[in-house]
Amino acid sequence: MSGFRLTDAAQSDIIEILAWSEAEYGERVRKLYERLIATALRDIAAAPERPGSKSRPELGIGARRWHLRGSRDRARGGDGCVNRPRHILIYKVIDSQTVAIARILHDAMELRHHLPPAADDPFEDG
Repeated sequence: MSGFRLTDAAQSDIIEILAWSEAEYGERVRKLYERLIATALRDIAAAPERPGSKSRPELGIGARRWHLRGSRDRARGGDGCVNRPRHILIYKVIDSQTVAIARILHDAMELRHHLPPAADDPFEDG
């Protein structure tokens, strides 16, 4: 694998997560969370079935999930890291080069309620 594609919903999720992080905890924490999300996206693009990822067929054909805590150590920088990340990437492999990220959701959410109905493909826009 080499790349990933974000749906419009996933892009919106990232914007909302980072805005909330900054509003609640300040710019430093927003930057830490931003680095964590970027690291998680690269991790999944490099190895979508990496240990810790889980198949979630009830969310769509080929759907998987990755908790950001699995990327926490790789996102650690000289200025620290996010102590308790609370978000999950919902994704699937599209082809040999691309992973589609459908959503980035808080781990307390009921994931199925934040994806389109089964007839729609949450990994495609429009």
